[in-house]
Amino acid sequence: IAVRDRPLMLDCQVEGEGPITITWRRNGVPIATGTRATVLINGTLLIRNFSKRRESNETDAGEYECAAQNRYGMLVSRKARVQLASLPKFLSHPESMNVDVGGVARLTCQVNGIPEANITWQKDRHSLSTDDHRYTLLPNGVLQITGVQQTDGGLFRCIASNIANTRYSHEAQLTVTAARSRIYKEPVILSGPQNLTINVHQTAILECVATGNPRPIVSWSRLDGRSIGVEGIQVLGTGNLMISDATLQHSGVYVCSANRPGSRSRRTALGRLVVQAPPEFVQWPQSVSRPAGASAVFSCTASGVPDPHLIWLKNGKLLTPIGNVKLTNGNTTLAITRITPDDEAIYQCIAENSAGTNQASARLAISQGSELPEAPTGLQAAPLSSSSLQLTWDQPAEHVSQQIIGYVLHIRKLGEPDSAELQEAVSKTTFKHEFSNLEAATTYSIYLKAYSALGGSQQSDSIMASTLGGVPSPPSFFTKVLNQTAMQVYWELPSKPGKLEGFRLEYRSVSNPEVQGQETFPAHINTHTISHLEPAAIYEIQLVAFNGNGDSPSNRRLVSLADGERAAAGRTGSSCNCDQSDGSTSALLVGLHSGLACILCCLLLVLLPPPPSSSSSSSQLPPPSSSSSSSQLPPPSSSSSFSQTSPPSSCSSSQPSLPSLSSSSSQPPQPSSSSSSSQPPPPSSSSSSSQPSPPSSSSLSSQPPAPSSSSSSSQPPPPSSSSSDRCSLLTDSGTV
Repeated sequence: IAVRDRPLMLDCQVEGEGPITITWRRNGVPIATGTRATVLINGTLLIRNFSKRRESNETDAGEYECAAQNRYGMLVSRKARVQLASLPKFLSHPESMNVDVGGVARLTCQVNGIPEANITWQKDRHSLSTDDHRYTLLPNGVLQITGVQQTDGGLFRCIASNIANTRYSHEAQLTVTAARSRIYKEPVILSGPQNLTINVHQTAILECVATGNPRPIVSWSRLDGRSIGVEGIQVLGTGNLMISDATLQHSGVYVCSANRPGSRSRRTALGRLVVQAPPEFVQWPQSVSRPAGASAVFSCTASGVPDPHLIWLKNGKLLTPIGNVKLTNGNTTLAITRITPDDEAIYQCIAENSAGTNQASARLAISQGSELPEAPTGLQAAPLSSSSLQLTWDQPAEHVSQQIIGYVLHIRKLGEPDSAELQEAVSKTTFKHEFSNLEAATTYSIYLKAYSALGGSQQSDSIMASTLGGVPSPPSFFTKVLNQTAMQVYWELPSKPGKLEGFRLEYRSVSNPEVQGQETFPAHINTHTISHLEPAAIYEIQLVAFNGNGDSPSNRRLVSLADGERAAAGRTGSSCNCDQSDGSTSALLVGLHSGLACILCCLLLVLLPPPPSSSSSSSQLPPPSSSSSSSQLPPPSSSSSFSQTSPPSSCSSSQPSLPSLSSSSSQPPQPSSSSSSSQPPPPSSSSSSSQPSPPSSSSLSSQPPAPSSSSSSSQPPPPSSSSSDRCSLLTDSGTV
């Protein structure tokens, strides 16, 4: 914080090998030294008259940073934000109010100052004494008076002051009135806690002031049920919560409760406290020395709340990952491959969040070749299996091996980027190593480096080596029975190891030990239909995958084609020979009318009472007269299907089977010449005749009609006691 027209000094302390040159920047721009700004011999920046010109909007405020440079590189300090001290006008003034004796008064004023203003209060132009425990002054400019008395009345104003200025608010009149009566008043929270964000080790004050009659009891809790604790916790006045030296564990939602004594009546108010932590490094980058052409990796990990963001600087300038420089893992890893002299520099890791910044630095130096071991020679590779390679190299001379502390093998699949490289370290006395868990029939690029205490050697000559091929893994397959003589086989492409060239499918009947069929398919085919098989037989299916190295283990499965018969039955319904039910159209109509007549007959028998016994003789109809030509009906159709009843479960035709009962036929059949009856059957009094039947006709009779003697009619069963059983209509849905 700087004061207008007063000097400002910013320190910059640097340690390192000299000579060291220190420069300063404001908002990223170098500061020119002269009469207004000077860099002292110890690196401190001196601004003689800190200014801000309103008319030109020019100011010395901004973000300052110092940069220190020596022969190894440049280092930049973290930024310091410099603001001009100010105390603007009040945002809010205290307001006049009337308060009953014994009540609560709350006066507030608000001002935003740089730095934060110190607020005090006056009553009747005299400093307000804080000795009275009924008076509570909060740092945010709130004055609370509990248990108000007549002597508390007067004119109040607040005074805000900082290094820039002092300001007085407007005066507010506090009028104390006599209590009308000691009537009951529900608890009321005049002001509850506000959401607040602070940094660790700072102080948080959560306000809660309540009124009521009797005076409510104010208590605090956490919404998550955790204990608030006692260390660093203090209650200001009658209910304000103060948390000193806040930690991350203090973050949470706090609940202020105002309870009426002796009851469960209460009011609550909530406020969230967020405690932030500036970045702290968990892992720092370490300075390293590497020869030209080698690789270097810097790691930088920081923690904080909220999570910090990482950026990297190279010699004080923002690092852009390009070419041989890569940033990975959320900028926590800086990798430099194929090091050149331009990569020699000081690298800085800067962690930033809303709570602050932190930084760490490391130097990358290029070491001389004479200080490092020689590159290994004689690297060779031989395949051991489909997943391993054997590597060997020459043992170095004695004067070279004395400085070697170990070897590192580098391997990657041919064609993949350097980031996919795998590394394995071996001891300095090892000159043979086996790489395992590799992919079958795959070519790898391999090189070797020797390491001393000073760093790594140049890499050896790169070699190429391939693992042996492997057979494919057994394919999984599935079958689907299409019908009694066909099935479909489909399979999945096998996973590693081994490259795939094709599939071979074999099948045979279980009753025949010899292979009945064999098919070969290329690698991109994964389904085949087998047809012309033995109906309803059981087959054994075998599938293998193959390549140039051989066949995979086989998978076998037994499949029953009887499943196809059941599946077909489920799709088409029960099959039968329904020729006998496929009559002519007229026969179908006759059967339909017969069924309807039967239903009507049944309903009449159920609903109407039986006729008197005296008329029972009239229900016997005489044989038809030969002269009654009007009752002579044409002979039935040549098809006799309507007079024959088929079992309902033996047919699944799309048209319902309509068996006709001779007792309800609308057209009585003519006597058959083969009939064994000496007299023709009496005609049925069908409900479908052209003339309505008299009430005493047989259609209302309790006696069943006489059975027909025609050979095409089946013998009816004896009548059941239930009228609903005397006639029935069979349909696809059952019996009606």
